[in-house]
Amino acid sequence: MKTYSAKPAEIEKKWFIVDAQDVVLGRLATIVANHLRGKHKPTYTPHMDDGDHVVVINAQKVHLTGKKREDDIFYWHTGYPGGIKERSKGAILDGEFPERVVEKAIERMIPRGPLGRLAMKNLRVYPGAEHPHEAQQPQVLDIASMNPKNKRA
Repeated sequence: MKTYSAKPAEIEKKWFIVDAQDVVLGRLATIVANHLRGKHKPTYTPHMDDGDHVVVINAQKVHLTGKKREDDIFYWHTGYPGGIKERSKGAILDGEFPERVVEKAIERMIPRGPLGRLAMKNLRVYPGAEHPHEAQQPQVLDIASMNPKNKRA
């Protein structure tokens, strides 16, 4: 029996919508990253982009366990001497762009390189419940009901 390798014409991409309200961030990120890469499909081919499109809504209502809201810090540097900046995940979630916490969690679970950048283009994250992708008729991917540990109130 030969090993199956998907061809570009055989790849079929679907649209999924994920509600992140009260879902644990790390568990959400692993499931979404697997769908973006296509690892949930039996036709998964490592060198092809056969992942699906994923729309994440309510990203600002994602749940962080323990003291990660205060203690987990994002660092960046401005490029100037002494220009290191820091902000906690809680401050980002309460700030202007709360969807960046979810984007970064998913991005860090996708391999770096051309294929990873291509997979990240299939991700759309929105802080609220509204999104402009109703025309694609996305299927609901209910992460909260997959495992009782996925959802915390």
